[in-house]
Amino acid sequence: MNKNLPGILLSAGITLLAYLLSPLIPGKILGETLFALLLGMAFNPWVSRQESFDSGTRWTSKIILRAGIILAGITLSFSQVLQAGRYSLILMFFTLTTAFGVGYLCKKIFKINWKLASLLSVSTAICGGTAVATLGPTIRAKNRDIAYAISATFLFDLITVIAFPWIGQLMGLSDTGYGLWVGTAVNDTSSVVAAGYAFSDAAGLLATIVKLTRTLFIVPVVLIFSWIIARKEPTSTETKKIRIQEIFPWFILGFLAVVGIRTTGIVPALWVERISFLSKFLLSMSLAAIGMNTSLQEVKSVGMKPMVAGVIIDTSVVIVSLFAQAGILRYLQ
Repeated sequence: MNKNLPGILLSAGITLLAYLLSPLIPGKILGETLFALLLGMAFNPWVSRQESFDSGTRWTSKIILRAGIILAGITLSFSQVLQAGRYSLILMFFTLTTAFGVGYLCKKIFKINWKLASLLSVSTAICGGTAVATLGPTIRAKNRDIAYAISATFLFDLITVIAFPWIGQLMGLSDTGYGLWVGTAVNDTSSVVAAGYAFSDAAGLLATIVKLTRTLFIVPVVLIFSWIIARKEPTSTETKKIRIQEIFPWFILGFLAVVGIRTTGIVPALWVERISFLSKFLLSMSLAAIGMNTSLQEVKSVGMKPMVAGVIIDTSVVIVSLFAQAGILRYLQ
């Protein structure tokens, strides 16, 4: 833990700075979470040369992010979670079909190997870089292909985190509509949190629930692809046995446990407010850490065809998700 302390404290310091400076910006263009991410990126050139921060920022970007998501359940009841989850499942039908359908077309058009096309599709459909890192070894993708997919995810997420809150406001989306859209259209969990809370706290919470529902799909997707690789490369002796406990996102159970505690009504309103603030602060901390580990230079060496394919797949899902959530809300009204 001692080796992580410098990075943790720096992440907390940058987050405090974001909370102090964010209200000074006219029109609340940048929320605290998004501001923390951008400040972290601004610190990257300096932090990347200081090895003492590396371990702590990486720990914060993973563990603190999950802790923030778990505590976010304190403002929700099971009925709200179930309702959001139901919306998510309907939307997932459209987004999964779009991601893998367009990914297949991009494979044909850009002459991309099927493993890279699959990584780009699963990144968009499920949970960004985490899905790529999980699926890559399963289908025995080359490190280059994994790097391509993660870089494409990074570039698109960077754009969406900044642009989506403004687009949502220009289109006059409600908190519900925007939360559903971001939760299904943005890739990485941290980017969903940043883009959601930049619009409103309510939209951020809904987007997080929707994203958690998407994340659960990593289990069946990895199992399906493990069967596909066994069929496509039956002579390989390196097939890795898939263990559910290794790919299941266990922190979701923590989130549901906190929701259960909140549903009982035993937590006083004052403590709900305090825990909710702590959750948002921890999420901002994790985004500051992610920003410090993000270098714009990393995408320069990525080939154009995979990057273009990734953007096409992402954009297709964004458009389909936007119309799908609008249709769902209109049908339910």
